[in-house]
Amino acid sequence: MSFNKKIIGVDEVLGLVKSGMHIVSGLGAAEGALFLGSLHKLAGKVTDVSVTTCLPMRQFEYMTDEKCVGTFNQDGWFFNSTLRKSFSLGNVSHVPQQLSTAAFKRMWHKKPNIYIGNCSLPDKHGFVSLGVSDTYEKYVIENSDIVILEANPAVPRTFGDVSLAVHDVNYFITGEYDLPEIPDGECNEKDIAIGNKIAEYIEDGDCIQLGIGGIPNAVGKALYSKKHLGVHTELFTTEMMNLTRAGVIDNSLKNVNKGKSVTTMILGTRELYDFVDDNVGIEVRDGRYTNDSYVIGSNDNMVSINTTLEVDLTGQCCSESLGSKQFSGSGGQADTAIGAQKSKNGRSFIALYSTANVKTDGEKREEVSKIVAQLKPGAAVTLSRNDVQYVVTEYGVADLRGCNIRERVDRLVNIAHPKFREELLRQAYELGIVARKTR
Repeated sequence: MSFNKKIIGVDEVLGLVKSGMHIVSGLGAAEGALFLGSLHKLAGKVTDVSVTTCLPMRQFEYMTDEKCVGTFNQDGWFFNSTLRKSFSLGNVSHVPQQLSTAAFKRMWHKKPNIYIGNCSLPDKHGFVSLGVSDTYEKYVIENSDIVILEANPAVPRTFGDVSLAVHDVNYFITGEYDLPEIPDGECNEKDIAIGNKIAEYIEDGDCIQLGIGGIPNAVGKALYSKKHLGVHTELFTTEMMNLTRAGVIDNSLKNVNKGKSVTTMILGTRELYDFVDDNVGIEVRDGRYTNDSYVIGSNDNMVSINTTLEVDLTGQCCSESLGSKQFSGSGGQADTAIGAQKSKNGRSFIALYSTANVKTDGEKREEVSKIVAQLKPGAAVTLSRNDVQYVVTEYGVADLRGCNIRERVDRLVNIAHPKFREELLRQAYELGIVARKTR
C-alpha cells in the first residue's frame, strides 16, 4: 500500500487505543508529538493504558492532567524535568535499565501494542528515515502490533539502522512541527576548568563519547587543537557538529566504522538537525550496537566522558538520583565507561563539580561537597566502584583504576573542595572505610 493510502488523522489513530494497551514513544526529539499531544482526549474512555517514553521533551496534557491518572500509567527509561513535574500525580514511574539492553528487557516484561514516533518524508524508493534516534525505536517497531509514524519534513533523513519501508508501517500521520531543541549553552568557570583537565588526556586520533551539558560542552570546546578524532557515542551533539566542521573530527583512524561518526541519538539545535540531514558521514545505529561495551572497546583509544551527581570515597557514582528521588536515569553511562576501558589505550572519565548549593530549611542554601563519605540514603549506584577509572573535578583528576580503598580515599579527598577535605578524612576513619595507621 502506498504512503498516501496509509495517512489517517489523529482522531482515527486515537480510536486504535484500547484499555490495557502498552504504547511506546520515540526518544527525545523522535517522540510522536501530534499523537501524544492529543492522547488526553481519551481520559475516562479507556483505562490502564501504559505509555513508555525516554527523555520526553514536551509536557503533554495526558502527563499533567489529574483527569488522566486513571487512564494512563506513564513509565520512563530516563527521567527529566518533564517526568519529575508529573511524578506527584502517582501514575509516573521509572524503568531502571542500561541503554544497551533497555528495549530488550522492557519488551521481555511488556509487549508493545502501539509504537508512535516521527520520521522523515518518504524518499522516491518508498523508505522513510527514523531521523534522530534508533536507541530502541527500530527494535520496538519490529515487535509492536501497530506502528504509527508522524511524517514530518522537519525530521532529517539520516543513515545507519534508521531506514524503514513504507509497507512496514501501519499508519502515517502527516504534519509539520519543529523538533525540540537543546540550546548550545554557555560554559561556566567550573565547566571550563574540568573540560580543560579532561582535554589534556585526549590525544590526536582518539575516538570520543560525549554527553550533553556544560561539562561535556566544555570538553568539546577544548579539543580544537586536536587532530583526527573519531566519534562513537550514544549522543551526537551540536559541539560534535562544530568539531566536524572544523576538521577536528574526521574518523580516519577508527578501527570500526572508519570514516563515520556513529551515534544512537541526535539532540541539539536546528542547525544540528540540518547538518545531519542527508549526511552520509553520520550513522544513527541501534542502541544495542552503539552501547555494546565490546563494540565500544573494539575502537582503539576510546575515550568516554560522563558526568555524575555524587561520588563516595570508594568510587561509587550516583548519577541519576537525589537520594531515593529519581532525577534522570542510568542511560549509557556504565555501557560507555566499561566499553572504553576494554579499548586498547582506552580511558573513562566521570566528571562533577566539587560542591553544590542545596536548599536546607525553607529558602536557605548551603554549600555541600559532592564527593562524600557515603552516598545519600537510597541513592542509586549508576557506575560501580569496580568500573570507575578517572574522576574529575575542578580541583584535579583522580585515577582510581586498580587502587585499593585507602588509595581511593586519598585521591578523591585531594580533588574535593579544600574546605571539605579534613572532614571527609575524619568521616572515612569514623565510618570504618579506612583505619587509622597505628604508627
